[in-house]
Amino acid sequence: MASAKRIGSVTRGTTNPNRLRRVDRFIAGLPIVKVKNAVVVDLGYGASPITAIELRERLMKINPSARVVGVEIDKERVARGLDVAEPGLDFLLGGFETPLPTGVEKAHVIRAFNVLRQYHERDVMPAWDLMVSRLSENGVLVEGTCNEIGRVSSWVTVAKTGPMLFTISLHLGSLEQPSIVAERLPKALIHHNVPGERIHDYLKALDQAWASHAPLGTFGALQRWLAVCETMTASGWPIVLSRKRWRLGEITVDWSAVNPN
Repeated sequence: MASAKRIGSVTRGTTNPNRLRRVDRFIAGLPIVKVKNAVVVDLGYGASPITAIELRERLMKINPSARVVGVEIDKERVARGLDVAEPGLDFLLGGFETPLPTGVEKAHVIRAFNVLRQYHERDVMPAWDLMVSRLSENGVLVEGTCNEIGRVSSWVTVAKTGPMLFTISLHLGSLEQPSIVAERLPKALIHHNVPGERIHDYLKALDQAWASHAPLGTFGALQRWLAVCETMTASGWPIVLSRKRWRLGEITVDWSAVNPN
């Protein structure tokens, strides 16, 4: 049932098929989405329900009992979603208060992508707090942004205790340098990419590692990227050690390493 009070504002709603495949892949790898009847919310899915449909298709491969709930603050967008709704795929009218279907008390994961990018930075923490309040005890909010075709993406993983991780995910075959993600940072970070801030230091270190391993490009962008991840780890950055994720063009660091001053 949708909340009587919708919190938020209508965004541009731009979306494209397969745009969120990188973050979907990340979410599908979270242990919590494997629990029976896991509820995953696609908050602010935009003008088309395609991202919610794709998310459910991807989750069904690892958990057939998973349920996806698309939430939009625009009535016409919800109506489009309802045209394709089916058991396990719901669409509701709402905002950051994150309404859930009747009988569902909490969500296991909330994905809010390319939503807060269109708000003021001062709106980020209140929105995070509101969405996190709708999570199960071990649930997570995945909030971030990506470019129009999904090749450049980044997000923050937020738990009830606060932000935990920052992830960058890049299409390695077309990558010139990792700092291309600067224009697609989450709202909590994008205005802090200036000298003296941690996120600026982090992106600079990534670029330096990428440049230093240029000779490995002979063996392909993946080998060069894996060397970058190893270098970042050896340099003391609190990188999440996962060669499996690294091979997907991802690198995840503890939030403390990029937390704005």
